Amino acid sequence: MSVFQRLFGVTWRQMQAKVRYKILILTLLPILLTLVSLVFITIYWNISYTGKQLFMKVKADLTVAINTLSSVQQNQEKLLERIKNSYEFQTYLRAVRAGDTSQMVQLKHYLAEQKKTLKLDFLHIVSIDSASQDPDLRQMLPRLNDDGVYSGLMVLSAARLTRIDANLPLQARLPIIATPRAHSPSQPEETRGLLSRSLLAINGSSGTPAWFLDGGTLINGDTRIVDHIRDLVYDKGTLPERSVGTVTIFLDNIRVSTNVPLRIDQKNQKTEGRALGTLVSEEVRSQVLDEGKLWLDRAFVYNDWFISAYAPLEDVRGKRIGMIYTGFSEAPFIHNYLLNIIELGTILMLVLLVSGMLVYRGAYSLLQPIERIHHVVNAVQSGRNLRIGELGLESDNELSNLAEQFDNMLDLLQRRNNQIQAAAEQLEMKVEERTRSLQEKTEELQQNVKLLNETRHQLVTNEKLTALGELTAGIAHEINNPTAVILGNMELMRYELGDNATVVEEEIDLVIQQVGRISTIIRSLLQYSRPGEFNAPLEMQQIGPIIDEMQLLVRHSLGKQEVILLPELNASCPVEVNRPQLLQVLINMVMNAAHAMDGKGRIWLRSSDWVPQDTPVGVKIEIEDEGCGIPEEQVVRIFDPFYTTRKDGTGLGLSLSYGLIKRIGGTIEVSSVVNKGTTFTIYLRHKAQDNQALPFEGLLFDNSESHA
Repeated sequence: MSVFQRLFGVTWRQMQAKVRYKILILTLLPILLTLVSLVFITIYWNISYTGKQLFMKVKADLTVAINTLSSVQQNQEKLLERIKNSYEFQTYLRAVRAGDTSQMVQLKHYLAEQKKTLKLDFLHIVSIDSASQDPDLRQMLPRLNDDGVYSGLMVLSAARLTRIDANLPLQARLPIIATPRAHSPSQPEETRGLLSRSLLAINGSSGTPAWFLDGGTLINGDTRIVDHIRDLVYDKGTLPERSVGTVTIFLDNIRVSTNVPLRIDQKNQKTEGRALGTLVSEEVRSQVLDEGKLWLDRAFVYNDWFISAYAPLEDVRGKRIGMIYTGFSEAPFIHNYLLNIIELGTILMLVLLVSGMLVYRGAYSLLQPIERIHHVVNAVQSGRNLRIGELGLESDNELSNLAEQFDNMLDLLQRRNNQIQAAAEQLEMKVEERTRSLQEKTEELQQNVKLLNETRHQLVTNEKLTALGELTAGIAHEINNPTAVILGNMELMRYELGDNATVVEEEIDLVIQQVGRISTIIRSLLQYSRPGEFNAPLEMQQIGPIIDEMQLLVRHSLGKQEVILLPELNASCPVEVNRPQLLQVLINMVMNAAHAMDGKGRIWLRSSDWVPQDTPVGVKIEIEDEGCGIPEEQVVRIFDPFYTTRKDGTGLGLSLSYGLIKRIGGTIEVSSVVNKGTTFTIYLRHKAQDNQALPFEGLLFDNSESHA
């Protein structure tokens, strides 16, 4: 039993079928839709408004971070100004201007002390000539403002860092850590340094710049800037509980200064380590570094999703060298969203439950009569003869009147059903009688149409054969006389030449052979066009001996082609045929199959009794080859006279064979698949029937190719 059934006493399907529950559902549906709509609108408004606020906040945080980074550079400029205006510096500088070069050493010692005091990573005084020759400072000189000062970011290799300070390369080195959702690192560590560098001009005795104060900080591994920005924008109370605000400065796609934690201890609400040397996700790198666009969206930061904002950083030449990032973890906000949804859903379920109970209790007394009516309706549908009867309500009650009218309707419906059943039985008998008569008339009409088509076809055939016979007889008469003269003269020539005839023996034999071929064609034409003149006596024959004789006659020809004949002789029923004619048909079919293979192959020759309806009526002979097959467009023409695909064929072999089989009441069927083979099936009746049809009448064709 399901939980739903234990709570309500019925299954969900039964609840859908009961009227009381339908009314309950219809009553609660508006309440449900209203509450659900309210919940979804609240969730949508909360997510949409809060999401916009989150992205607005992180964008404002990024603006603060960029401005703070600029203020750090401005602070560097102020530090250099303060050093320049200090009493000690001016004292040493006046001595140097007066030509006391030994004071330059003291000046450099003073600058080294100031570097430690002001927490700078490097501080030097550089002559104007040295600055002009330094490729890095040379980029900053044109950008000095009217006060002779300029600050900017710069990326230097380890060798160039060494020229500034020997300790900087070691301080700048960071191991690169493979990071999820980022490309694999191409090198094990980062040796370049990202500098925040300031340059301040110092005038000489002539009033023009003669030296420069060069100072700044190495951002690699320095967390003072990012921690200062984090304390500004993510102070206590600005983010939900368990949310972590982070700031990062990137050199290319590598975190060189960050407070993104390596791990967050949720239990103790502490962060452990810093993700220095990790990489930014590939989608952020592509948009910010490659395209120079601002990223303002959720992003995967090292090992978690953060609401993030990224902006590109440019060096003193305006080239993109890295990014600055601000963001805070997304999970606490999602947790708050889910908590709000659970609270709203719980309130919704409680309201629905209370409303459902109240509606159910109020509608129960009203729904009992309706259930009685529903029970009677189901019983009537199942074939039982029930009535609603008294419902225990007042006589003027609408449900009582409905029950009475329904009982009267059931009584009337029962009488009408009895009448309809009787009429239906009579109608069914009449329909069966008319249908049987119509089927008989249709079969008779089909037989008449078939007989009419056969008669018309036979008349057309006879007219064509008569015309073809007259034409063929004339042609044969005109050709036979010249061929007889040619044959006689060739024999006379051989006799007159005597021993000299051996020189042209091959040509004489060729002429005699071709004259013989002409005679064969003429005989085939006469036999095809005037079949009545070539009718031979028919006798009862067994198929097996005829096939054996055919194998002996074709054995030599098949051996030359390396064709194997595989007989399967199972016919036992005798048939009435003319033995020489049937032998001629079988030889023609087998040789055609051999020619279709054009080389090695197999021919299956099968014979069996023809049993169409459990009673033998004759013999079936199948000749199957594995040749090239017959294309569909050639199938309908293979039994046409003079149609052939062989260069040396007459096109009369298959048409004459079909005519011989058709005259004794048999037929030939063709089944072929291109590139697989062809099967010719000869059907011979036990008792021959006189049938002077066209050679192609009654054939059944499949996809094939002619072997004629």
